[in-house]
Amino acid sequence: MKVGFIGLGIMGKPMAGHLIAGGHEAFLHSRSGVPAELATKGKRCADPKEVAERAEVIFIMVPDTPDVERVLFGENGVAAGLGKGKIVVDMSSISPIETKRFAARINALGCEYLDAPVSGGEVGAKAATLTIMVGGDEAAFATVKPLFELVGKNITLVGGNGDGQTCKVANQIIVGGNIAIVAEALLFAAKAGADPAKVRQALMGGFASSKILEVHGERMIKRTFDPGFRIELHLKDLALAIAGARALAMSLPLTAITQQLMNACAASGGAGWDHSGTVRALEKLANFEIGQKSAQRG
Repeated sequence: MKVGFIGLGIMGKPMAGHLIAGGHEAFLHSRSGVPAELATKGKRCADPKEVAERAEVIFIMVPDTPDVERVLFGENGVAAGLGKGKIVVDMSSISPIETKRFAARINALGCEYLDAPVSGGEVGAKAATLTIMVGGDEAAFATVKPLFELVGKNITLVGGNGDGQTCKVANQIIVGGNIAIVAEALLFAAKAGADPAKVRQALMGGFASSKILEVHGERMIKRTFDPGFRIELHLKDLALAIAGARALAMSLPLTAITQQLMNACAASGGAGWDHSGTVRALEKLANFEIGQKSAQRG
């Protein structure tokens, strides 16, 4: 197929690479420029409009709701280059409410729209093991599914437009809360005098085991906070959760606490840290760092 890909950052670059490796002709655009390793394999496009003109399926992977709106409807945006029957696939993590509005505008042009946010981070993008949560038309999903299978493993049509983004917000609620609780547990163990690496190893064999404990627990212990998935992006997702909860007249107290811990990190210059760096806010409260030699250990 002729596929377009707009947004070739930490996530988009490997994803576009997998589509090209799958034998598809690729039309590429990124505001920061097309990476050299992709430029020789795909075709550079001057703007999103050109991508839409030349591709049958147009993928978007950019940071936030305003970025998607700009790519779609800004000057020389995707909408200006679409022809009937084309499919727009937004794999960014953005507002479910705005997603429904964007979809309606694209549908009015005779095209299909799938919201397909992902989970799995940079590791999953590179390994083509992303979880993909899709909202949109079933026939459009069936058309695009072989492309999804080149970048992900767990691919689910959740429902209509906006439902994929709602699922992603739910995912970020769980991930953020799990990061915070793993951080608390390892910090508690370390300050009590236990070796946090050995505690993590023991917990990995029990009911407390999780992907967060496996991957981000190790990051916390080794102090490797290069992203991954930046705290500022997770804060954006948690803001969507809190705003959604307000609209639904419900409370998300644990999510609000997680948001405040990440806010504290961002205020300390950590907006660009990997979200496992949330542990640093708790370390400040404890006046102790994981890995620091505890008085209990002598």
